Amino acid sequence: MYKVVAFHIASSLNIRQCKSLLPLEILYSDSEELYLKNGDKKFVYIFQYGLVSFFNHSEKEMQRILYSLRELSKEGGSPQLTETMQVEIIEGHQEVAFDKVVLPNFDSDFIRLVMLNTSHSVALDRYSLISEELLGETNEHTKYLEQHGRLNISGIKLKRFIGKVLNIKNQITENLYIFDEPDSTWENESLNKLNVALKQTFDLKNRYRNIHERIEIIKENLGLFKDILDHRESSRLEWIIIILILVEVLDLFVLRLIR
Repeated sequence: MYKVVAFHIASSLNIRQCKSLLPLEILYSDSEELYLKNGDKKFVYIFQYGLVSFFNHSEKEMQRILYSLRELSKEGGSPQLTETMQVEIIEGHQEVAFDKVVLPNFDSDFIRLVMLNTSHSVALDRYSLISEELLGETNEHTKYLEQHGRLNISGIKLKRFIGKVLNIKNQITENLYIFDEPDSTWENESLNKLNVALKQTFDLKNRYRNIHERIEIIKENLGLFKDILDHRESSRLEWIIIILILVEVLDLFVLRLIR
């Protein structure tokens, strides 16, 4: 019995720097992912969005690599979000259960799929927490609007909040290719079945949609807040113009009286 453990350790990781830091055999590498072999039947999978996944590593081995990567990312603290999946090798048998995957043979491509989907699950947990916090903050403003008939946020703070929401949405879109199938599954039916079963077990697509819908609700509320603030600013400018016109008229009237 083997074990896959995925950790979220940073907001982002530089794949090129990780490659230089860990002098291990590279099985796959691009700008977003780094899949490494660390000796006999041991694999490390690093993702640009701050996830690291291990296969068949001891606690001490994992902590040593995690410490190095955290130093590289300049973000301290211990991993907050983790996910574990047991892996068993039974020749000719393939199955995905709630907390265990049975693989038909010891193949790095099969193991990579398990590590990939386990890491996606941790990433979704992270983005779910972030979106919940953003929605909670948005709800505070909507409640204040309901109770007082005005917003308790300035234009600059609102723009920063909108920027934060859009940045999170962009990160999710760029980093989590939940609906894309890995290249390795295109010509291998067993790999494709494994990938589909893992996505269903981790409920990746529904969790992704829930986060996306939550972000859209937040965006809709922020759009309304912006309209209200724009209207308030427009009304303020109109009153300034009216006052300036009145001052000009009074000034002319006073000048005529003096003459």
